Amino acid sequence: MQSNDARTLLHCALPTAAAGVAGIAVSAAVAGGKGALGAAFGALLVLLFMGGGLLALLWSARSWPHLFQMMGLLVYTTQILILMVVMTALRGTSAFNSKCFAFTLLAATLVWMAAQVRSHMKAKVLYVEPDSARPQS
Repeated sequence: MQSNDARTLLHCALPTAAAGVAGIAVSAAVAGGKGALGAAFGALLVLLFMGGGLLALLWSARSWPHLFQMMGLLVYTTQILILMVVMTALRGTSAFNSKCFAFTLLAATLVWMAAQVRSHMKAKVLYVEPDSARPQS
């Protein structure tokens, strides 16, 4: 992993974790322990899914750079669909407050995406590799 990739991952994970902590605090105040548990599970799920997706996207960009845009669309579509399936499957659970889970999951996902857009906009990545093997005249 290159330093700009690690920086992107860090710049996405930290705001998402902060949003998760805020979601846990609000959920604990509103719905008690079950709300806090649901919010913690939602934030952790987003960090795992989105972090794994970003790592998969970075790996595919190194392996198949010509397929980068298609892989990005595939990764994000798959992530959103899987998160929707998880939200639907856990809708009626009694282990935790499902509304706190859903709202924290949604908020953390939006924070991750906004942080990733900001990180990519701020990154100064060369898109043309300078030829260092060629001798200078």
